[in-house]
Amino acid sequence: MLVEQLITSFISSAGFGILFNVPKESILKCGIVGMIGWISYILLTDAGMEMVLATVLASFIVAVISQFFAKLYKTPIIIFTVGGIIPLVPGGMAYDAMRNFVENDYNSAINLAARAFMISGSIAMGLVFSEVINQIIRKSKLGVKR
Repeated sequence: MLVEQLITSFISSAGFGILFNVPKESILKCGIVGMIGWISYILLTDAGMEMVLATVLASFIVAVISQFFAKLYKTPIIIFTVGGIIPLVPGGMAYDAMRNFVENDYNSAINLAARAFMISGSIAMGLVFSEVINQIIRKSKLGVKR
C-alpha cells in the first residue's frame, strides 16, 4: 500500500508540474517533493497524529525541501512548492462537502467543510512557518558575518 501511495503522489505532483509549465528538468524534482510531503503526512497520521497537525508538518517539510531544491538548482521556490503541496490539498473532502450541501445533508456538509477549511489553513500555516524560520536563519547568518 505504501508503494502505491509513493507512486500516485509522485505522479500527481509531477503532473501538476506539467500543467503549470515548470521547466522539464524540474518535473522529476516536483514529483519527489510531493511524494516526500505525502508520505510524511501518511506516516504521521498512521502514527496517530491528528490530521490537521500532520498536514502542518507535511507542508512544512514540503516547504523546506522546496527551499533546498530552489537553492541547489537555482530556480524559484514556487516551482517546487506548488507541485509538492498538491497531494495534501483536501479536494475530495471539499467535493464531498458540496455534494452533501446539494443533497440537503447539512450536518455532514458543515462538518466536512470545516475539516477541509482547517486542513487548507494548515497547509498555508506550514508553508508560512517554514518561510519564517528560513528568514530567521538567513538574518542570523547575516548578523554573524558582520
